[in-house]
Amino acid sequence: MMTDDNIGIDISKHFLDAHRLSDGGTATFPNAPGGFRALVAWLGRDVPARVVFEATGPYHRSFERAFSGKPPFVKVNPLQARRFAQACGTRAKTDAVDARMLASFGRALSLEPDQPVDGEQFDLRELFSARGALIKDRTRLINRLKTQTLALIKRQTKAQIDQLTRQLQALQHAINEGLRACPARARANAILRSIPGIGEVAASTILIEMPEIGTLRKKKAASLTGLAPMTQQSGKWQGKARIQGGRKSLRDALYMPALVATKHNPDMRDKYIAMLKQGKPKKVALTAIMRKLIELANALVKADRTWTPNPT
Repeated sequence: MMTDDNIGIDISKHFLDAHRLSDGGTATFPNAPGGFRALVAWLGRDVPARVVFEATGPYHRSFERAFSGKPPFVKVNPLQARRFAQACGTRAKTDAVDARMLASFGRALSLEPDQPVDGEQFDLRELFSARGALIKDRTRLINRLKTQTLALIKRQTKAQIDQLTRQLQALQHAINEGLRACPARARANAILRSIPGIGEVAASTILIEMPEIGTLRKKKAASLTGLAPMTQQSGKWQGKARIQGGRKSLRDALYMPALVATKHNPDMRDKYIAMLKQGKPKKVALTAIMRKLIELANALVKADRTWTPNPT
């Protein structure tokens, strides 16, 4: 039975600290499969309105994977949760206090539960994370190669770069196979790839980092990417609107597609040129194209149709 209760769970490397708002009940469980089973027993048969926890990198992944699609999960930004606690006048920061504040945060803002994530999506995220780490390693080696002078060291560095390149190709192949294994993702991937500027890597990044693609409102898609301009105004002062927040890896992945789109996507090219003629800086104009791309991608996936040029 669904209730209006709110559960907060503070996740650390070794423990899960839980707090239930309705009766103030608290409990601590190991952050391990045995602890997950004990948490299920503690939650009972009644389904709460939401279970709120912070994104804590590697510490929350096993927990999220074990429970995804069962209780109504809400994963929140740690900075937002901390600011909520400060706004409530809470200065202490312990695991028990954090769990209570997370439950209060969920109730006060009536946070909407996240969409359930299936096991394949978790596998894709892990592959994507490994790919990102290899890219950083290869970039570091390429930069180091530019300053090396000894032939032996240069040969070793080039060999390491070649090995990382092969590993990156293998990871991208595994990602592509994972996307093809699910008909819905395969169809969304085909739609994204039909948009001029969005290639293999950008399409897979969108599908992995924004699994909600195709279910979002226009402004929500831009906001999640961190590409929605935020107004800055106080009294008579009017500042420049700026982008902020959002999913950085997704935003980074849209940079090169936006550049390509300004040359090979007629609609985007016309929009880009028009903004430059209006005196907009190139960076601002390119950011607008990135926003248009993710909004277009969301709209096409929602409509289940590939991109076609506008008739002239």
